[in-house]
Amino acid sequence: MIRDTEIIARIRQGDVGQFELLFRSSYVSLVRYAKTLIKDHDTAEEIVQDLFFRLWQDKEKIKIESSLNGYLFRSVHNRCLHHIEHNRVVERHAEEMSYRQSESQENPSDILHYKELQAKITRILEKLPERCGKIFYMSRFEGLKYAEIAEKLSVSVKTVESNMGRALKEFRKELTEQ
Repeated sequence: MIRDTEIIARIRQGDVGQFELLFRSSYVSLVRYAKTLIKDHDTAEEIVQDLFFRLWQDKEKIKIESSLNGYLFRSVHNRCLHHIEHNRVVERHAEEMSYRQSESQENPSDILHYKELQAKITRILEKLPERCGKIFYMSRFEGLKYAEIAEKLSVSVKTVESNMGRALKEFRKELTEQ
């Protein structure tokens, strides 16, 4: 039986066969585990597939200090938690937008435009990577400063700035196209 360190070394070197073996031997159990956290089979599969995609994409940078199996399960666990938090942010945003809409006394045309804009914003937020969307939400909807966001998410201010730039670029692109 091949040791974890050898499997990692082979994958780092671009051994597609070894990567496929790892994928095939781990995929079902990782999806099953993700499904216990997410409760949606398709999303669980998406999370696991994305993990393997990123693992292969960043294979040269792999640094696994524990067992390979432990690393994979911990990664799935973290990704599921990020997914759950992202969905909470989207739901809070939708609730806030709905509350604001009910508070306003505008004509039907304004309400329709507002709903359309709200739907566009929600779609754009869902398209963004989870951390990027979360940073945007914390900045624009919770009113937090970049330093506060960086502290809460344990990332650098530069990371917050670059994610905000990415989010704003996506919003500009999407909103000017339509």
